[in-house]
Amino acid sequence: MRIIASGMPVKSAFVADGASANERANDADARGRIYVLTHEFFPRRGGIATFTEEMARAAAALGHDVEVWAQGRDAAADIAADWPFAVRRLGLKGTHGWRCRWTHARHLMRERRRLRRSRVYLCEPGPMLALMPLLAFRAFRPRHLTLTFHGSEIQRFHASPATRLLTRRLIRHAERVSVLTAFTEDLLLSRFPEAASKTFRTPGALRAGFAAEARRPEASTDPRRRLVVLTVGRLHARKGQLQTLEALAGLPAELRARVEYRLVGVASRPGYERALRAAAAEADFPVRFLGGLDDDALAEAYRDADVFALTSLDHGHSVEGFGLVYLEASAHGLPVVAHRVGGVPEAVEDGVNGLLVPPHRPAELTAAFARLIKDADLRARMGAAGPEWARRHTWEHSARLLFGLPDQPAEDGA
Repeated sequence: MRIIASGMPVKSAFVADGASANERANDADARGRIYVLTHEFFPRRGGIATFTEEMARAAAALGHDVEVWAQGRDAAADIAADWPFAVRRLGLKGTHGWRCRWTHARHLMRERRRLRRSRVYLCEPGPMLALMPLLAFRAFRPRHLTLTFHGSEIQRFHASPATRLLTRRLIRHAERVSVLTAFTEDLLLSRFPEAASKTFRTPGALRAGFAAEARRPEASTDPRRRLVVLTVGRLHARKGQLQTLEALAGLPAELRARVEYRLVGVASRPGYERALRAAAAEADFPVRFLGGLDDDALAEAYRDADVFALTSLDHGHSVEGFGLVYLEASAHGLPVVAHRVGGVPEAVEDGVNGLLVPPHRPAELTAAFARLIKDADLRARMGAAGPEWARRHTWEHSARLLFGLPDQPAEDGA
């Protein structure tokens, strides 16, 4: 893997034939290098960061020369990760604020000649906002432009008249536009119908190398053990942890005595975490905040759980476009409880690998938990259906759809 300094030419060693890495980069650009631009990438965790990593990995596996431009400064984590693609750290925090957008725009302007010969893939809203104003100038227009929309940014972009116009121009310049779900596709085309002829679905899939170990035998056979309900996601009002906690608190006393609630994730807003902890202090069953976990510890948390819950809600312009975490929970053999919102029904099939409940129906949510707690056979059946359901899609298919094989066109179907 090549690590690239922020805003500087490639810094790897000379190759055996005497051509520098910078010359090789120019040759790759001429052949069609893919530049993946993102503000959400490792070590940041979350659905978009995972999506970005896996699409870059899949494109590289297909034989493309891939370079990821990402937030941050420290290359040590990239060296340890040993990515199968180049990584350029841009020295920005990775927000969607003006400072990060301007920093990213400066890199785009500096590298305009290289990008004009290449394919530029904007896989989340941060780099889209950076490129939008530059498209007014021919010198900053990539030769090939590919976009991915996840959901919430569609509503935010449409809400502002200025950003709406810039988004329409961005879509007009794009060759291909990617969405993860039918829900997101409908949302995009209702707001930006000009994307209709170039939009393709690239469903999320399990992480590369993902291996779900068998759950602990005592998780289902020890009658003295509390059933563990697990939530994985940042602590945010849109993720609905408070609704899950309140639904569990609404269970009859004999069922509350059989459950424990565990939350994995860190807060993006301290006020919401305080509200969660206050509600947890009132509960008469164990509630554990596990914080952010690395992959090994997260796998351990899944193995110790009996039910997965992520009761996401629409929150302002923010929606749940898909939710890769539902697939990971299903792959670990956990039945899922979720709200029927956004693209969640495309990650959880009601009655097959989980139970879906309309949002803002607390009594129905409590009833869904009660049903799973009381019915071990139902938990086992839904859990057993999960792994096959979770492996329906692959990143390779999505990458082939957007990029094709090197020197070949991408597929023409969704």
